[in-house]
Amino acid sequence: GKGGTEDVTVPTDIDLTALPQLCFPGIWSCVTSEQRDEQFHFLVFTDIFGNRTHGAVMQCYRPILDSTSFCENGTGSSKFSKIFSAYSFCVISKYPYFNVLKDCLSCLLTHLRTSCLSDMERRVREFAAKLSLVPIPPHGLHLMFTLCPLTIVLPSREDKDHPAVDLDLHLPFLCFRPQKLLQVISCLLQEQRVVLFSADWARLTLVAESLLLFLQPMSWQQPYVPVLARGMLDFLMAPTAFLMGCHVSHFEEVATETDDLILINIDNGSSLQVTVVHKSTSRDINCIYLLTANFSQTRQMIWRQSIHFDLSWCCHASCTDINEQRRQRREWQYNLNHDIQRTALELIVNVFRDVSSHLNYEHRVFNSEEFLKSREPTEQPFYKKVLETHIFHSFLKDRLNRKMDNYARMEQSIHSEMKYVRKIFKPFFFSYFPVSLSFHCVQSYYSELIQQLGKAIFSVQNENPFYLARYYYLRGFINTLCSRRLDALSDFQNLNKTDTVIFPNQLVTWIVDSLHQDERQQADKRPELKRLILRVKNEKPLVPPDDHVKKFKLPKEHMHQDEFVRCVQECGIVKDLATINRLFDALSDGPSKQVHPFLFKNFYTLWKETETEAQDVNLPPEVIDHLDNNESVFKVSSCVRTSHGVGKIAMTQKRLFLLTEGRPVYLEIAKFRDIQAVKTASASFLLLRIPSLHIHTSSRPEVFEANLKTETELWNLVVREMWAGRKMADQHKDPQYMSQALTNVLLMHAVTGCLQTQRPITAASKLAYFDKIKHEVPMSVSETTSETLKHKINPSLDLAEPQTVHVLLYTPGQLKCSDSTGGMNPKLWVALSGGKVVIFDAATWCKLQDSIQVGIPCSSIMSCNKQLTEHRHEVTGLMVDTRDQHNSQESYSCSCDGTILQWDLCRLKVKQQIFLKCNRLLSIQIHDDAVWCCKYTLSPVCSNLKLFSSLFSPCEYLSQGQVWAGCADSGELCLWYTNNHLLHPSKRIILPSSSGVTCMIRVKGQIWVGCCGWSSVGGQCHGQLRSQVLVVDPQSHTVTKELQAHSDSIQTLCSAEDRYVLSGSARRDGRIAIWKVE
Repeated sequence: GKGGTEDVTVPTDIDLTALPQLCFPGIWSCVTSEQRDEQFHFLVFTDIFGNRTHGAVMQCYRPILDSTSFCENGTGSSKFSKIFSAYSFCVISKYPYFNVLKDCLSCLLTHLRTSCLSDMERRVREFAAKLSLVPIPPHGLHLMFTLCPLTIVLPSREDKDHPAVDLDLHLPFLCFRPQKLLQVISCLLQEQRVVLFSADWARLTLVAESLLLFLQPMSWQQPYVPVLARGMLDFLMAPTAFLMGCHVSHFEEVATETDDLILINIDNGSSLQVTVVHKSTSRDINCIYLLTANFSQTRQMIWRQSIHFDLSWCCHASCTDINEQRRQRREWQYNLNHDIQRTALELIVNVFRDVSSHLNYEHRVFNSEEFLKSREPTEQPFYKKVLETHIFHSFLKDRLNRKMDNYARMEQSIHSEMKYVRKIFKPFFFSYFPVSLSFHCVQSYYSELIQQLGKAIFSVQNENPFYLARYYYLRGFINTLCSRRLDALSDFQNLNKTDTVIFPNQLVTWIVDSLHQDERQQADKRPELKRLILRVKNEKPLVPPDDHVKKFKLPKEHMHQDEFVRCVQECGIVKDLATINRLFDALSDGPSKQVHPFLFKNFYTLWKETETEAQDVNLPPEVIDHLDNNESVFKVSSCVRTSHGVGKIAMTQKRLFLLTEGRPVYLEIAKFRDIQAVKTASASFLLLRIPSLHIHTSSRPEVFEANLKTETELWNLVVREMWAGRKMADQHKDPQYMSQALTNVLLMHAVTGCLQTQRPITAASKLAYFDKIKHEVPMSVSETTSETLKHKINPSLDLAEPQTVHVLLYTPGQLKCSDSTGGMNPKLWVALSGGKVVIFDAATWCKLQDSIQVGIPCSSIMSCNKQLTEHRHEVTGLMVDTRDQHNSQESYSCSCDGTILQWDLCRLKVKQQIFLKCNRLLSIQIHDDAVWCCKYTLSPVCSNLKLFSSLFSPCEYLSQGQVWAGCADSGELCLWYTNNHLLHPSKRIILPSSSGVTCMIRVKGQIWVGCCGWSSVGGQCHGQLRSQVLVVDPQSHTVTKELQAHSDSIQTLCSAEDRYVLSGSARRDGRIAIWKVE
């Protein structure tokens, strides 16, 4: 905006004191008596905040005495040109564009060779000015520009969290064998003091950068100086971990003068020297190879062939155009870099894949001790060192923040067997640089670019929103450079509606703050810009994520209930708050209600031993054949005398069986669902009365008796709890009851073990939850409910407390397919309170992944790339016009202020806007070319809208011209006929035992209604919330089924291809019931 007359200088926040010796790191004197070839090397600068700046350096030599131009051979035209001076040109960038900067300097070199010394400064200024015209591309779009004589591609980042990769990642494979390379990576993971040596300065930075890229998503946190000049060798005396690079001529000097360094000769990759070897150093370095040496002979052979361009392209025709040859090499390198990055990422995922199972996300705790115990003994020294490093601590922060980076995506793809898809981006070609770099020529150049981007936007407007967003980004950026602030805001507003991921918040905020008064007035007249400005002005600053990480430690002081709950959840014993409170009652003693730290330590040790024992039970093959595939033994008694002989009683999650003494033989005692009674008794033996356990089953007439002696009371509790859990699971068709009963049993076992002198059975009985509630709550359900109910699932299984199920969404798919074959199983999407979304495989009803936290970018697995901001108030309803199922191109949305918008789904543009005068618009439905609206107040009927009264919340339409609505504050259904246009319903149906309708859905000509109410006994309401699903026949206007499966109000209903109806309830129940549709 100042006419372009201001000189551009080096920013004051960059310290260039050490730059001269880094530009000439190995030169004693800048004057020589002979001409030398040009050389390139690369630099990386790191400030005190860890921000890195990258540079490319070109060294060339010019004669001192000759002022004429160079000849083609560079020897000069004067016979007195015997002395040559070294010149260095350094280009510094915030981004790691090593190859690009080298190409740019190579283009500069072609001009310098034909210019005299007096003209060199002008050439360099022009070169710098041209580079300043090239913007940094947004991730997902490469930029291509011509800097004579080369066409250069500026690569973009793969995503916003990773830097652009602009170097040859296969260089370390040319320097090291795979085994040695793994050792080097192991040293970096352990944050050793590593020094790289090479006779080639350029090789130092390129290999170091490649090694750090191999560590991703781990980020090197320690000092990093890939090129050390001779005057900087004292840096190697630093007491911290570091990664540095030196000329190979200093190898012996460094090895003699310093201690405890890992010295790596890049030029001779077979040598890896440790100057002072500790007893564990050699084992630690080799440990990662023992863990991840998956480079088979075949794979190594393939790698050796694929990393050589000549071997890959020997069958292709020779290129006669240098830019075409560079394009082929660039594509080959891009594919190779992707394969190398994927292999390196697989390595990191394999090394740390079990970390997530030892994390507690709610309390941000990592149980390092349990993680180490899960490693092999030979691997533990390596992991013990890694766990103490800064690089691993940063990695833990990202995992606890649920950062969705490439590591998380690959880990997710491994668990779900999804294919890891490579991203392919296309370049955008910038116009040729202007001949003159005057202000007016530069402005004309920018105007040409804006026109070029306008054509690109038009070409992809309705086809490719991905590139459309990136073109908007570039045009908005260039408009900003031209001081066209309103046009820039317009572009960024369109970008915001197309892809929010690359929306430049800081730049837009700066533009808004810099608007002149007349520009602000013009912006206020444009509704879209006015909304964007208001959003920027009112946007709250982002709350930085919680970055603290705790390592789990056993308590050292007495714990009250709140502290006990936190401690139990941190150590991962159990998450359910109600179960933890019962455990606290079992372990706490005295009126103070505290748990002693020594008691908790014993309990925790016994719990872990119980888990280990359950995993280490070795059963003979003939015994395993009698068990189901997913069945495991969780508890085994001591050897006792039973009515079936002498042996040990074993318990799985499904049955009890006897392992006979001597050669183990399987003898089934009972399945838990077949048990009819469990009693304790005493058996006579000589003059003694031995406690015994009696089990009555429906599968055999005789009673099973076991003389369990001191174990009798505990086994009585265990069997009764598993029996009650099995009955609850069968009655309610919810396998989670059985899992909870098993958890209760394992807790009982640990409690009795740590309370041996303090009435352990009394304490353990407090954990027998299902055995207790079967006497308080009826366990049976009605025959109609049992026949209609197919299954129940718990979406809050991994949460501390049940959450309300607000929305259910079923997405169709193929029932029997794998994602790898191109198909997709149907899925159930569950929206819970607190902004969490849980996804289930609707073929097996198994949870697919951890919950998605909506609204937190750093922890979101899915990102919202598009925003439609036409509504001014809360959106309350969405509806797709499905009358033409093969061509559904329109949808409707409504907001609480009464606004209804009709959308074109292809262009995502508003076709029509309607406004209703009402207090609150609740929802909309499309029936018979009319939009039916649920609202709180009556208003005149519009020509294309039919309205009805406020008290009705959900509504459904049947093809017979019926519209059904439910009353939110009374148990009534109201029926309208579309042909009589009455404001009042034609018929009201009273719903039994209902105080209000919460949701309803039409399935196969039936109306399924979710109701809430209060249960009563003898006509008296006793305050127990009771909800039910009612099935209504629209022909007879009667309730055909009353279904009860929730202990809290039903919040949502969803149809699964008209085969099932799913109901979700509020947080006191928090479950989803799956009903069969007849």
